[in-house]
Amino acid sequence: MTDIIEIQDLLVRTIIGINPEERENRQDVLINLKFAVDIRPAGQSDNIEDAVNYRTICKSVFSFVESSSFMLVEKLCEEIAIICLKDRRIQTVWVSVEKPGALRFATSVGITIERSQDV
Repeated sequence: MTDIIEIQDLLVRTIIGINPEERENRQDVLINLKFAVDIRPAGQSDNIEDAVNYRTICKSVFSFVESSSFMLVEKLCEEIAIICLKDRRIQTVWVSVEKPGALRFATSVGITIERSQDV
């Protein structure tokens, strides 16, 4: 059995892209995270120590992305996954990063990756 924790639509401004104007001006990125976790220990104990503290992870991701400066969304996704998987209770993470307005005639363009703990 796998339980899912979701963080939806985390909006962060960062330097991302390969074009000169993208290297100078912060852009909005929209981040969605899903964690595969066994929440039974927290569900039984009602104790934060038994839970994945998604608020802490969200703050870590936000701070990291806000201060980052990557060329590729692919790299940003990989780094966010690494941050999330530092909590060994997270078995698998799905990271989606979108750049709203990055393509003409498209609302957004984005990438989704899935990464798991090394066994």
